[in-house]
Amino acid sequence: MSRKIWRSSGKNTTNHVEVNFIEKLTSERRFHSSVSCSVTWFLSWSPCWECSQAIREFLSQHPGVTLVIYVARLFWHTDQQNRQGLRDLVNSGVTIQIMRASEYYHCWRNFVNYPPGEEAHWPRYPPLWMMLYALELHCIILSLPPCLKISRRWQNHLTFFRLHLQNCHYQTIPPHILLATGLIQPPVTWR
Repeated sequence: MSRKIWRSSGKNTTNHVEVNFIEKLTSERRFHSSVSCSVTWFLSWSPCWECSQAIREFLSQHPGVTLVIYVARLFWHTDQQNRQGLRDLVNSGVTIQIMRASEYYHCWRNFVNYPPGEEAHWPRYPPLWMMLYALELHCIILSLPPCLKISRRWQNHLTFFRLHLQNCHYQTIPPHILLATGLIQPPVTWR
């Protein structure tokens, strides 16, 4: 089994990085439809609905490809087309996960072009952010209404998260996800 790392970005192109990657992979790498492989993709943002459609089209033409996507953030996650695009990817067999600290650090060390000597200065996202994004991804996959509201104040570089959970969220989201975010407490048994 061969493990190759291929770095690519969406800079200097009008395409999103997902479409750029698919085009480069199929043209420059002479990627044939009969090839069987597993691709692990690290993305800053989750695919938009158009990119989700392009990924599904690529996978339908290359049935031997297994795709795992790690994302740092969800792209316009309240947009219904983007939500449907992610559900369609999951229903097509794609695994989508929010990066944990270990994947984020791996991504930083292997794929980011940082100045020499600056490798230790990787941006640290609080674990709560990752858990909240993971919670919202579960809502998307389960076709639940959005529960995460994000607002940013650019002048202070502050990001605010607000949760709006409804009864359907509590009834449908796996308890371990709710426990991880601190939204519910583990049951305590008294003797």
